[in-house]
Amino acid sequence: MQAILDRTRPFCDRFGLKAPILLAPMAGACPPSLSIAVANAGGLGACGVLLMTPEEITNWADEVRRQSTGVYQLNNWIPDPAPLRDAAREAAVRQFLKQWGPAVPPEAGDATPPDFKAQFEAMLAAKPPIVSSVMGLYPPEMVQTLKSRGITWFANISTVTEAKAAEAAGAEVIVAQGSEAGGHRGCFDAEAAERTQIGLFSLLPAVVDAVKVPVVATGGIADGRGVAAALMLGASAAQIGTGFLRCPEAKIAPAWADALSRTLPEDTIVSRVFSGRAGRSIATGFVKAATAPDAPVPAPYPVQRGLTAAMRAAGAKANDIDRIQAWAGQSAALARPVPAADLYKELWQEASALLA
Repeated sequence: MQAILDRTRPFCDRFGLKAPILLAPMAGACPPSLSIAVANAGGLGACGVLLMTPEEITNWADEVRRQSTGVYQLNNWIPDPAPLRDAAREAAVRQFLKQWGPAVPPEAGDATPPDFKAQFEAMLAAKPPIVSSVMGLYPPEMVQTLKSRGITWFANISTVTEAKAAEAAGAEVIVAQGSEAGGHRGCFDAEAAERTQIGLFSLLPAVVDAVKVPVVATGGIADGRGVAAALMLGASAAQIGTGFLRCPEAKIAPAWADALSRTLPEDTIVSRVFSGRAGRSIATGFVKAATAPDAPVPAPYPVQRGLTAAMRAAGAKANDIDRIQAWAGQSAALARPVPAADLYKELWQEASALLA
């Protein structure tokens, strides 16, 4: 226990935390209310800004700072290369999607994320204590800017090789993400995301042994047992995403929150059917149909995201789990429908009891 405290206490002191538990930055599922609750309980709030305009980033950060301790991270994807478009493939996907929602016009596939550089400038202006990356590494000039502003860079990785590259590029904390994680996993190589599936129990100690900076564990952690196991394996903190989604402050669709409670590890699946990038979700009716042998091959990211946008919006409006983009880690059923502050405290109490 003392060895673990010697590792976690400096990490917590450095970032103003009461316990070594972080909220995962989930794009589209990190409203200010969730980070406010986690931060005020003594944890690290978070926001995945991938889909947010610079103004939305500013507004999110302003609200969290006004109503909390202001301890949070802002996370963004490193942009993928421009996708190779295939009109015939996209037409097949649009035809398939007619079964699940409104008709999809050809131009839906033209949708692109907000401008990455403008988002970065908005993150800098928000002055967060931490900025994190996923799907790659910030370029050297951005890393230097972060360091000059006193902003700590957390780099999400999915392999030991990626961890070493992140440390060499200047990352001050490595976030090791196991394949159990819900949503999009932080693989640098999009094409390898489905082939390279490394569980957290194997990845974490290997990364801890390979780098000199602190390591945060994430992916499949949703209760005190998972937190304790991560710290035993060498992590300085544990990061939790799906485990917080049933908290009322997460504000996800009721059908999604309810489905999480019934989702066993084998009820999740990694596919590209929502966005064109590999992501783990509940195996809903749409996901099963879209991954069937006779289903069309998904378009690349972000084209597929644009094509499925109307269906996903209709599903959320109708509270229809079969059409909702229901991301879920393999430990989804451990998520609890309690206030986020209470959950945060319970997680650390459970982990502390086990470690003692």
